[in-house]
Amino acid sequence: MLIDHQELRATAARIFEAGRSAKAEARIVADHLVEANLRGHDSHGVGMIPRYIANLNAGTIVPNNKGRVLKEEGAILVYDGERGYGQVVAREATKLAIARARESGIAVAALRNAHHIGRVGTYGELCAEAGLVSVHFVNVHGHAALVAPHRGGDARLSTNPVCVAVPAAEPGRPVILDMATSKVAMGKVRVARNRGEALAAGLVMDAKGKPSSDPNVMFQEPRGAMMPFAEHKGYALAFICELLAGAVGGGGTLKPENQRQGTITNSMLTFVIDPARLAERSWIEEEIRAITGYVTLSPPLKPDEPVLIPGDPERLSRAQRIAEGVPLDAETWREILAAAKSLGLALESPRVPA
Repeated sequence: MLIDHQELRATAARIFEAGRSAKAEARIVADHLVEANLRGHDSHGVGMIPRYIANLNAGTIVPNNKGRVLKEEGAILVYDGERGYGQVVAREATKLAIARARESGIAVAALRNAHHIGRVGTYGELCAEAGLVSVHFVNVHGHAALVAPHRGGDARLSTNPVCVAVPAAEPGRPVILDMATSKVAMGKVRVARNRGEALAAGLVMDAKGKPSSDPNVMFQEPRGAMMPFAEHKGYALAFICELLAGAVGGGGTLKPENQRQGTITNSMLTFVIDPARLAERSWIEEEIRAITGYVTLSPPLKPDEPVLIPGDPERLSRAQRIAEGVPLDAETWREILAAAKSLGLALESPRVPA
Protein backbone atom coordinates (compact mmCIF):
# COMPACT_ATOMS: atom_id res chain seq x y z
CA MET A 1 0.00 0.00 0.00
CA LEU A 2 0.98 3.64 -0.48
CA ILE A 3 0.67 5.85 2.60
CA ASP A 4 0.81 9.65 2.66
CA HIS A 5 4.02 10.70 4.38
CA GLN A 6 2.26 13.11 6.74
CA GLU A 7 -0.13 10.35 7.78
CA LEU A 8 2.83 8.06 8.38
CA ARG A 9 4.65 10.70 10.44
CA ALA A 10 1.59 11.21 12.64
CA THR A 11 1.11 7.48 13.13
CA ALA A 12 4.75 6.87 14.02
CA ALA A 13 4.75 9.81 16.45
CA ARG A 14 1.65 8.40 18.20
CA ILE A 15 3.44 5.10 18.71
CA PHE A 16 6.50 6.73 20.29
CA GLU A 17 4.30 8.93 22.48
CA ALA A 18 2.55 5.76 23.64
CA GLY A 19 6.05 4.53 24.46
CA ARG A 20 6.49 7.42 26.94
CA SER A 21 8.38 9.80 24.65
CA ALA A 22 7.58 13.49 24.94
CA LYS A 23 5.89 14.97 21.87
CA ALA A 24 9.09 16.64 20.66
CA GLU A 25 11.13 13.44 20.92
CA ALA A 26 8.39 11.33 19.33
CA ARG A 27 8.30 13.74 16.39
CA ILE A 28 12.09 13.73 15.93
CA VAL A 29 12.23 9.92 15.80
CA ALA A 30 9.13 9.63 13.63
CA ASP A 31 10.30 12.30 11.17
CA HIS A 32 13.72 10.66 10.90
CA LEU A 33 12.22 7.25 10.08
CA VAL A 34 9.73 8.59 7.55
CA GLU A 35 12.42 10.71 5.90
CA ALA A 36 14.43 7.50 5.42
CA ASN A 37 11.41 5.97 3.66
CA LEU A 38 10.94 9.07 1.52
CA ARG A 39 14.56 8.95 0.41
CA GLY A 40 14.24 5.32 -0.64
CA HIS A 41 15.97 3.78 2.38
CA ASP A 42 13.08 1.62 3.58
CA SER A 43 15.61 -0.45 5.52
CA HIS A 44 15.96 2.47 7.96
CA GLY A 45 12.36 3.66 7.84
CA VAL A 46 9.21 2.90 9.80
CA GLY A 47 9.87 -0.82 9.42
CA MET A 48 12.30 -0.35 12.32
CA ILE A 49 9.46 0.58 14.71
CA PRO A 50 8.79 -3.01 15.87
CA ARG A 51 12.45 -3.48 16.76
CA TYR A 52 12.56 -0.14 18.56
CA ILE A 53 9.47 -0.94 20.62
CA ALA A 54 10.82 -4.39 21.48
CA ASN A 55 14.02 -2.75 22.75
CA LEU A 56 12.00 -0.12 24.60
CA ASN A 57 9.97 -2.83 26.31
CA ALA A 58 13.21 -4.65 27.16
CA GLY A 59 14.63 -1.53 28.78
CA THR A 60 17.50 -0.96 26.33
CA ILE A 61 16.09 2.40 25.20
CA VAL A 62 15.68 5.24 27.69
CA PRO A 63 13.07 7.68 26.35
CA ASN A 64 13.45 11.44 26.83
CA ASN A 65 17.19 11.20 27.34
CA LYS A 66 19.35 13.48 25.15
CA GLY A 67 22.62 12.11 26.53
CA ARG A 68 25.46 14.27 27.82
CA VAL A 69 28.92 15.55 27.02
CA LEU A 70 31.58 13.44 28.72
CA LYS A 71 34.59 15.44 27.57
CA GLU A 72 35.41 18.70 25.81
CA GLU A 73 38.99 19.44 24.92
CA GLY A 74 39.74 21.92 22.17
CA ALA A 75 38.18 20.62 18.97
CA ILE A 76 37.35 17.24 20.54
CA LEU A 77 33.99 16.19 21.97
CA VAL A 78 33.00 12.89 23.57
CA TYR A 79 29.25 12.35 23.88
CA ASP A 80 27.47 9.60 25.82
CA GLY A 81 24.06 8.78 24.37
CA GLU A 82 23.03 7.13 27.65
CA ARG A 83 20.77 4.70 25.74
CA GLY A 84 18.57 7.48 24.42
CA TYR A 85 16.92 7.21 21.01
CA GLY A 86 19.79 7.39 18.53
CA GLN A 87 17.98 9.89 16.33
CA VAL A 88 17.91 12.29 19.28
CA VAL A 89 21.36 11.82 20.78
CA ALA A 90 23.20 11.68 17.44
CA ARG A 91 21.47 14.90 16.44
CA GLU A 92 22.60 16.56 19.69
CA ALA A 93 26.20 15.39 19.23
CA THR A 94 26.21 16.56 15.61
CA LYS A 95 24.86 20.00 16.51
CA LEU A 96 27.63 20.41 19.09
CA ALA A 97 30.23 19.36 16.52
CA ILE A 98 28.84 21.90 14.05
CA ALA A 99 29.10 24.69 16.62
CA ARG A 100 32.66 23.70 17.51
CA ALA A 101 33.74 23.52 13.84
CA ARG A 102 32.35 27.00 13.23
CA GLU A 103 34.46 28.29 16.11
CA SER A 104 37.73 26.52 15.44
CA GLY A 105 37.49 25.29 11.87
CA ILE A 106 37.37 21.60 12.77
CA ALA A 107 35.68 19.32 15.28
CA VAL A 108 35.97 15.65 16.14
CA ALA A 109 32.99 14.13 17.96
CA ALA A 110 32.90 10.62 19.38
CA LEU A 111 29.38 9.37 20.11
CA ARG A 112 28.94 6.21 22.16
CA ASN A 113 26.20 4.23 23.89
CA ALA A 114 23.43 5.36 21.52
CA HIS A 115 20.52 3.26 20.44
CA HIS A 116 20.19 2.85 16.65
CA ILE A 117 20.94 6.26 15.09
CA GLY A 118 19.11 5.44 11.85
CA ARG A 119 20.05 6.80 8.43
CA VAL A 120 23.51 8.30 8.91
CA GLY A 121 23.03 10.62 5.94
CA THR A 122 20.74 12.69 8.16
CA TYR A 123 23.72 13.90 10.18
CA GLY A 124 25.77 14.58 7.07
CA GLU A 125 22.88 16.66 5.75
CA LEU A 126 22.83 18.71 8.98
CA CYS A 127 26.52 19.50 8.51
CA ALA A 128 26.15 20.29 4.82
CA GLU A 129 23.22 22.63 5.54
CA ALA A 130 25.56 24.47 7.92
CA GLY A 131 28.10 24.88 5.10
CA LEU A 132 30.45 22.29 6.58
CA VAL A 133 32.11 19.14 5.29
CA SER A 134 31.70 16.02 7.43
CA VAL A 135 32.90 12.42 7.54
CA HIS A 136 31.12 9.86 9.72
CA PHE A 137 32.28 6.36 10.65
CA VAL A 138 29.76 4.12 12.44
CA ASN A 139 29.86 0.68 14.01
CA VAL A 140 27.20 -1.50 15.59
CA HIS A 141 27.18 -3.86 18.54
CA GLY A 142 24.66 -5.14 21.07
CA HIS A 143 23.62 -8.05 18.88
CA ALA A 144 25.23 -10.85 16.91
CA ALA A 145 27.47 -10.11 13.94
CA LEU A 146 25.80 -9.89 10.53
CA VAL A 147 28.51 -9.51 7.87
CA ALA A 148 31.23 -11.95 6.90
CA PRO A 149 34.82 -10.73 6.52
CA HIS A 150 36.43 -11.23 3.13
CA ARG A 151 37.42 -14.92 2.83
CA GLY A 152 35.35 -15.70 5.95
CA GLY A 153 32.57 -18.28 6.21
CA ASP A 154 30.49 -16.68 8.96
CA ALA A 155 29.54 -13.23 10.30
CA ARG A 156 32.11 -11.28 12.33
CA LEU A 157 31.20 -7.62 11.68
CA SER A 158 28.07 -5.52 11.20
CA THR A 159 26.95 -3.29 8.33
CA ASN A 160 29.19 -0.42 9.61
CA PRO A 161 28.09 2.56 7.49
CA VAL A 162 30.21 5.44 6.22
CA CYS A 163 28.91 8.90 5.34
CA VAL A 164 30.68 11.85 3.68
CA ALA A 165 28.84 15.13 3.16
CA VAL A 166 29.89 18.19 1.13
CA PRO A 167 27.86 21.43 1.11
CA ALA A 168 25.77 22.23 -1.93
CA ALA A 169 27.23 24.41 -4.68
CA GLU A 170 23.68 24.86 -5.97
CA PRO A 171 20.54 25.15 -3.82
CA GLY A 172 19.21 21.87 -2.44
CA ARG A 173 21.91 19.64 -3.91
CA PRO A 174 24.56 18.76 -1.32
CA VAL A 175 26.79 15.79 -2.05
CA ILE A 176 25.83 13.02 0.39
CA LEU A 177 27.61 9.68 0.30
CA ASP A 178 25.81 7.37 2.75
CA MET A 179 26.40 3.66 2.46
CA ALA A 180 26.69 0.44 4.38
CA THR A 181 29.94 -1.47 3.97
CA SER A 182 27.93 -4.63 3.34
CA LYS A 183 26.49 -5.33 -0.10
CA VAL A 184 23.02 -4.88 1.34
CA ALA A 185 21.67 -3.34 4.55
CA MET A 186 20.09 -5.72 7.06
CA GLY A 187 16.87 -3.73 6.83
CA LYS A 188 16.70 -4.38 3.09
CA VAL A 189 16.96 -8.11 3.81
CA ARG A 190 14.07 -7.69 6.27
CA VAL A 191 12.03 -5.84 3.64
CA ALA A 192 12.66 -8.66 1.13
CA ARG A 193 11.58 -11.24 3.71
CA ASN A 194 8.41 -9.34 4.52
CA ARG A 195 7.56 -9.00 0.83
CA GLY A 196 8.29 -12.66 0.14
CA GLU A 197 10.98 -11.74 -2.38
CA ALA A 198 14.26 -13.46 -3.17
CA LEU A 199 17.52 -11.55 -2.84
CA ALA A 200 19.86 -10.92 -5.74
CA ALA A 201 22.74 -13.36 -6.02
CA GLY A 202 25.88 -12.67 -4.02
CA LEU A 203 24.32 -10.72 -1.16
CA VAL A 204 24.11 -13.39 1.57
CA MET A 205 25.41 -16.84 2.45
CA ASP A 206 23.71 -19.48 4.56
CA ALA A 207 25.00 -20.86 7.87
CA LYS A 208 27.18 -23.36 5.99
CA GLY A 209 28.94 -20.60 4.06
CA LYS A 210 27.15 -21.34 0.78
CA PRO A 211 25.69 -18.55 -1.41
CA SER A 212 21.94 -18.06 -0.99
CA SER A 213 19.17 -15.83 -2.32
CA ASP A 214 16.83 -16.59 0.61
CA PRO A 215 16.48 -13.61 3.02
CA ASN A 216 15.31 -16.00 5.75
CA VAL A 217 18.89 -17.23 6.27
CA MET A 218 19.43 -14.01 8.24
CA PHE A 219 16.43 -14.62 10.53
CA GLN A 220 16.93 -18.22 11.60
CA GLU A 221 19.39 -20.14 13.73
CA PRO A 222 22.08 -20.89 12.89
CA ARG A 223 22.18 -17.55 11.07
CA GLY A 224 23.82 -16.89 7.75
CA ALA A 225 25.86 -13.80 6.87
CA MET A 226 25.73 -10.85 4.53
CA MET A 227 28.64 -10.13 2.24
CA PRO A 228 30.89 -7.04 2.24
CA PHE A 229 30.69 -4.88 -0.87
CA ALA A 230 33.62 -4.98 -3.30
CA GLU A 231 35.11 -8.04 -1.58
CA HIS A 232 38.35 -7.11 0.24
CA LYS A 233 37.77 -3.36 -0.20
CA GLY A 234 34.40 -3.29 1.52
CA TYR A 235 35.64 -5.59 4.26
CA ALA A 236 38.66 -3.35 4.88
CA LEU A 237 36.44 -0.26 5.12
CA ALA A 238 34.06 -2.07 7.51
CA PHE A 239 37.02 -3.04 9.67
CA ILE A 240 38.22 0.58 9.71
CA CYS A 241 34.74 1.68 10.86
CA GLU A 242 34.96 -0.87 13.65
CA LEU A 243 38.34 0.47 14.72
CA LEU A 244 37.52 4.18 14.46
CA ALA A 245 34.00 4.25 15.91
CA GLY A 246 34.33 1.27 18.22
CA ALA A 247 37.93 1.35 19.49
CA VAL A 248 39.38 4.85 18.85
CA GLY A 249 36.08 6.61 19.62
CA GLY A 250 35.60 4.58 22.79
CA GLY A 251 32.21 3.12 21.96
CA GLY A 252 33.19 -0.54 21.99
CA THR A 253 33.70 -3.04 19.20
CA LEU A 254 31.70 -6.09 18.14
CA LYS A 255 33.85 -8.44 20.21
CA PRO A 256 31.84 -11.46 21.44
CA GLU A 257 31.07 -10.08 24.90
CA ASN A 258 29.51 -6.98 23.29
CA GLN A 259 27.07 -9.08 21.23
CA ARG A 260 24.96 -10.34 24.10
CA GLN A 261 22.76 -7.40 25.07
CA GLY A 262 20.05 -8.19 22.52
CA THR A 263 19.73 -4.59 21.35
CA ILE A 264 21.24 -2.14 18.82
CA THR A 265 24.08 0.07 19.98
CA ASN A 266 25.70 2.54 17.62
CA SER A 267 28.95 4.43 18.00
CA MET A 268 29.89 7.20 15.56
CA LEU A 269 33.16 9.05 15.08
CA THR A 270 32.50 12.30 13.22
CA PHE A 271 34.93 14.78 11.67
CA VAL A 272 33.46 18.20 10.78
CA ILE A 273 35.49 20.73 8.78
CA ASP A 274 34.82 24.32 7.79
CA PRO A 275 35.95 24.34 4.14
CA ALA A 276 36.25 28.13 4.17
CA ARG A 277 39.35 27.70 6.35
CA LEU A 278 41.01 25.80 3.49
CA ALA A 279 40.06 27.81 0.40
CA GLU A 280 37.72 30.62 -0.65
CA ARG A 281 34.15 29.38 -0.42
CA SER A 282 33.22 30.88 -3.80
CA TRP A 283 36.13 29.07 -5.44
CA ILE A 284 35.16 25.76 -3.80
CA GLU A 285 31.56 26.14 -4.97
CA GLU A 286 32.64 26.88 -8.52
CA GLU A 287 34.90 23.82 -8.56
CA ILE A 288 32.05 21.65 -7.28
CA ARG A 289 29.67 23.04 -9.92
CA ALA A 290 32.22 22.48 -12.65
CA ILE A 291 33.12 18.90 -11.75
CA THR A 292 29.45 18.06 -11.17
CA GLY A 293 28.56 19.31 -14.62
CA TYR A 294 31.51 17.55 -16.23
CA VAL A 295 30.75 14.19 -14.61
CA THR A 296 26.98 14.21 -15.09
CA LEU A 297 27.23 15.17 -18.77
CA SER A 298 28.81 11.81 -19.50
CA PRO A 299 26.61 10.13 -22.17
CA PRO A 300 24.27 7.76 -20.28
CA LEU A 301 24.46 4.09 -21.19
CA LYS A 302 20.66 4.02 -20.91
CA PRO A 303 18.79 7.11 -22.16
CA ASP A 304 16.40 7.14 -19.18
CA GLU A 305 19.21 6.74 -16.60
CA PRO A 306 21.35 9.91 -16.57
CA VAL A 307 24.53 10.14 -14.52
CA LEU A 308 23.83 11.37 -10.98
CA ILE A 309 25.91 12.58 -8.05
CA PRO A 310 25.73 11.09 -4.53
CA GLY A 311 22.52 12.31 -2.93
CA ASP A 312 20.57 12.69 -6.19
CA PRO A 313 18.82 9.28 -5.98
CA GLU A 314 17.50 10.15 -2.53
CA ARG A 315 16.26 13.56 -3.67
CA LEU A 316 14.46 12.02 -6.66
CA SER A 317 12.91 9.33 -4.48
CA ARG A 318 11.75 11.92 -1.96
CA ALA A 319 9.96 14.00 -4.58
CA GLN A 320 8.25 10.94 -6.03
CA ARG A 321 7.16 9.49 -2.70
CA ILE A 322 5.84 12.80 -1.42
CA ALA A 323 3.67 12.93 -4.53
CA GLU A 324 2.63 9.28 -4.65
CA GLY A 325 2.95 8.02 -1.08
CA VAL A 326 5.35 5.79 0.83
CA PRO A 327 5.15 2.10 -0.17
CA LEU A 328 4.63 -0.27 2.76
CA ASP A 329 4.07 -4.01 2.52
CA ALA A 330 1.33 -5.79 4.46
CA GLU A 331 3.70 -7.75 6.73
CA THR A 332 5.59 -4.63 7.81
CA TRP A 333 2.29 -2.89 8.58
CA ARG A 334 1.14 -5.95 10.58
CA GLU A 335 4.38 -5.80 12.60
CA ILE A 336 3.85 -2.07 13.27
CA LEU A 337 0.28 -2.74 14.43
CA ALA A 338 1.54 -5.44 16.80
CA ALA A 339 4.21 -3.11 18.19
CA ALA A 340 1.60 -0.41 18.81
CA LYS A 341 -0.71 -2.93 20.46
CA SER A 342 2.08 -3.93 22.87
CA LEU A 343 1.95 -0.32 24.10
CA GLY A 344 -1.84 -0.35 24.42
CA LEU A 345 -2.36 1.64 21.22
CA ALA A 346 -4.89 0.55 18.61
CA LEU A 347 -4.17 1.98 15.17
CA GLU A 348 -6.60 2.52 12.33
CA SER A 349 -5.86 1.70 8.72
CA PRO A 350 -3.73 4.47 7.20
CA ARG A 351 -5.13 6.83 4.59
CA VAL A 352 -3.59 6.69 1.15
CA PRO A 353 -2.77 9.82 -0.87
CA ALA A 354 -5.64 11.43 -2.80
